[in-house]
Order: sequence, then structure tokens, then C-alpha cells
Amino acid sequence: MSMHSRMPEAHQHSFMGGYLEALALVERLHRLLLDVIKDEFERVGVIDINAVQALLLFNIGENEVTAGELKSRGYYQGSNVSYNLKKLVEMGYMHHQRCEIDRRSVRVRLTQKGRDIRDVVAKLFARHADGLQEKGVLGAEGIETITHSLRRVERYWTDQIRYIY
Repeated sequence: MSMHSRMPEAHQHSFMGGYLEALALVERLHRLLLDVIKDEFERVGVIDINAVQALLLFNIGENEVTAGELKSRGYYQGSNVSYNLKKLVEMGYMHHQRCEIDRRSVRVRLTQKGRDIRDVVAKLFARHADGLQEKGVLGAEGIETITHSLRRVERYWTDQIRYIY
């Protein structure tokens, strides 16, 4: 008998409601993050790049990576990352180079223009981190609790993908 089936039905429904609320919140937070980045770019006059592309540049940072590595890290879906990498190379935000060992694979890294965008996003995030603490919205313990909980959900979902199929 599973633990779930031993729970009172009311508790199962309340947990399910909370879980669905948490899922909706994660979705809304992601969309809000993209809006916050978009607003920052409008404020500083960056109009040729979108928020998803800016996050991609931020996540790549100083690394040299392939699209497959970005996908395997869980940042992006395959078609989205390939499209955005291509656009970023065309716009001069990234360099690309065929891999010496596997000629099918392309490695990318940020140009100075790409590093400038990464820096805009990094400064935005630093301002937000300071603001959250200064205004008492969230402290170090709170962010640690949230991060720990989200990592546990991430591991659970990853296990579901790995072991169900």
C-alpha cells in the first residue's frame, strides 16, 4: 500500500491543489522574468535581442559550449536553442566554430557584444538580489529553502523522465 493511498482524501486533494498552484507560479515567474529582462533592455536601449536570447547569453557566460550541452544542462529545448544560437551568431553576439574532433558539432562562445549583454543581465539580477534582501522580501535562509525545494522537484521530475520511458 503506497503512502499516498493511506493519506486521507482531503489531504490528497489539498496537496494536489498546492502542487498545481506551485506549477502555475513557476510558469508565471518564468514569464515575469522574461518581461523584467525585456523592460530592462527597453530602458537601456537594447532592441535587437529578446529576453530568451539574453538569458541564453547569460547562461553561457565565459564558457564555450555546443547546443547539445545547453540542452543536456536542461536550459533549453533542442529546436529553440539551435534557432536562437543561429540568430545570435548572425547578430554578432556569438562566435561559432566547428569542433575539430566532431565536424558535425559547432562550439559557440560570446563575442564582446554578447558579453556586454550578459553584463546587463548580471547587473539586473544583482540589483534584484539586493532589493529582495533590502526590502525584506527574501533573505539568505529563504532563498536557500526555495532553491533546495526546487532542486528536489527537479530531481523527481528528472527521475520520472529517465525511468518511466
